[in-house]
Amino acid sequence: MENHITVTFDAISVNEAFARMVVTAFLAGVNATVEEITDVKTAVSEAVTNAIIHGYEEKKGSVTMTCAIEGTGLVVYVQDYGKGIADIHKAREPFFTTKPELERSGLGFAFMETFMDGVEVMSNLGHGTTVIMKKNLKEEH
Repeated sequence: MENHITVTFDAISVNEAFARMVVTAFLAGVNATVEEITDVKTAVSEAVTNAIIHGYEEKKGSVTMTCAIEGTGLVVYVQDYGKGIADIHKAREPFFTTKPELERSGLGFAFMETFMDGVEVMSNLGHGTTVIMKKNLKEEH
C-alpha cells in the first residue's frame, strides 16, 4: 500500500504535540505496533522541536511534515524554511547544542537515529532544513 499525507503548521511549540498525533493517526492505517508508533513519535517530536527552536529562533514560520508509506516502511519528512544549519556534521554530534541557555541536551539527532532506521539531513543556509527519517515496519502490516 502506498499512501502519504502532508500537513503544514505554525512553528510554535504546542504544535509539536499536534505533529505526534498526526503521525500516530497515520500509522493506525497500517496497523503499526505500539513500539513502532512510540519510536516514530519520539523521532518526530525531536525533528519538529529542532525545526521550531533552531530553525526559526522565536521568529514566525511554518513546518511542513509529510508522512509516506513506501513499500514496507514509513518515511517522514520534517521541513522548516528557517535559517538552516551551518555544519550538519557538527550538529549531529551527541551533546552538541547551539542553545545551552535553553537547557537543550544536544541529543535530538541522536534520538532520531536511535528510534528510526535511517536519518538524512539536508540544509541550505537562509532557506531551511529538511530531515528525512525512515522506519522499517513489521512485515505483518
